[in-house]
Amino acid sequence: MRSKYPFSLEILGILLGLLWLSPFYLMIVNSLKTKREIFSDVIRLPEEFTFDNYIQAFEELDFIQTFINSLVITVTSVLIIIIFSSMAAYALSRNKSKISTILFMVFVAAMLIPFQSVMIPLVTVFGQVEMLNRVGLIFMYLGFGSSLSIFLFHGTLTGISKSLDEAAIIDGCNKFQVFWHIIFPILKPITVTVAILNIIYIWNDYLLPSLVINQEGLQTIPLKMFFFFGEYTKQWHLALAGLTIAIIPVIIVYFFAQREIIKGISEGAVK
Repeated sequence: MRSKYPFSLEILGILLGLLWLSPFYLMIVNSLKTKREIFSDVIRLPEEFTFDNYIQAFEELDFIQTFINSLVITVTSVLIIIIFSSMAAYALSRNKSKISTILFMVFVAAMLIPFQSVMIPLVTVFGQVEMLNRVGLIFMYLGFGSSLSIFLFHGTLTGISKSLDEAAIIDGCNKFQVFWHIIFPILKPITVTVAILNIIYIWNDYLLPSLVINQEGLQTIPLKMFFFFGEYTKQWHLALAGLTIAIIPVIIVYFFAQREIIKGISEGAVK
């Protein structure tokens, strides 16, 4: 049976796949080299595979405590984003008016605002109210993560018939019960998508935590990774080993949730 795709497109797909995998190859291969081998040849395989870099990086990063810090901030932020964004999208999709349309367009437009343009005033304001801590960081992530999340939830909700709401209200449910018991379970694919997109963003974020978290022992993994880059030396062998350890949790989560992610994006972005 002939493929419906030309052979040239298959070759192009393979080349693009190899190009996408090349950074992972460089990271993993060089994490198994000594510092001298990295500077002598970045591309070739190590002469002798060594896992000493991983052991040393694990210890110097204080990885257990740092992992817990990142996990607490990421999980808490994502849960809050999902709760508030889904409820906001539900309200905007079910209450059609000029105000709801304007509010939705404001959220969509907010996705175009670069963080760097609001970075200094944001930190200044939060510093004045003593919110430069983990609570303040989570609150900031709610603000920056809500726009895309509301957009995706809203796209899915517009495809869910209002008759479900009306039937549940006739049966005696209030608005809160209608959303959490009827509508929210239907949003599972897009909820997984929103969760993964925000997990990747928050877990790997360096800039915002570097401005907010300034207390020893509370650093996230990206912040602690800066330990390997000093003024006069850069320990690439340890940094690459630490990066490899850091991305493993996200890759595992993405691997098990990829089907729901694709389904959620296709349902939430095209309606």
